[in-house]
Amino acid sequence: MDPPDDSAPRFAVAVLRYHQEPRLCPVRGIFYAPARLVSQNRRYASVRQAVAWCYRGGSISAEPRINDRIRVPEVRLVGPSGEQVGIVPLAKALELAQEYDLDLVEVAANARPPVCKLMDYGKFKYESAMKAREARKNQAHTVIKEMKLRPKIDPHDYDTKKGHVVRFLKQGDKVKITIMFRGREQSRPELGYRLLQRLAEDVQDLGFVESNPKQDGRNMIMVLGPHKKKTEAMAEAREAQAARKAERQGQPAQADQPAQAEQPVQADPSAQ
Repeated sequence: MDPPDDSAPRFAVAVLRYHQEPRLCPVRGIFYAPARLVSQNRRYASVRQAVAWCYRGGSISAEPRINDRIRVPEVRLVGPSGEQVGIVPLAKALELAQEYDLDLVEVAANARPPVCKLMDYGKFKYESAMKAREARKNQAHTVIKEMKLRPKIDPHDYDTKKGHVVRFLKQGDKVKITIMFRGREQSRPELGYRLLQRLAEDVQDLGFVESNPKQDGRNMIMVLGPHKKKTEAMAEAREAQAARKAERQGQPAQADQPAQAEQPVQADPSAQ
């Protein structure tokens, strides 16, 4: 290919120059042709951006480098059972991986030299995915419920509101209690304080005062935290649901059994 003349645009010069021979990316360890990369991926506006992307290491990947993707002269090798093998050449580490029928996985890329371990990478990925899935399933999401009361609340309404607070605390949720003052009630904040103290004492077996009562404009706020953790509450709820389901499934089976009718007792004719 003839070298481009000086009158050609800079972009065309760069395309022709880098398209003449593929180059080895020192970070990603792959051969590439920036001109081809630009044509396949439209998000790069120029060849310079493509080259910068490659030498920068490209997009961040969560997966470690394995086997032939590792591009270092030597590694600190860890055996399949966690034993320390020591610093060995990369070729020797790959040879040991083939001998044990395992993968060479880079577990600490920032170390000098990088730390690699012999393992079954497919099995490792599967177990990691299952652990992450189980962790997300059991993850406790902090939920704050809110309950609003008036300083002069009716006793029946108070019992209803308290029942909701008890239910929230049993579920492992925090509860924000808000006392709403209106008109002249704002001149008597002690009414709201007494009401909050009363509610905290009524539910002290299930929760505790996480945030003491404080004035917030026209309102007074207190936060109750549950003694029981969210994960424990979720586990108990699942167990109770399973018990109810088993009980419902057992009831029809008992109903299908016909009741045995009592036979009338016949009198002995010889007794007459």
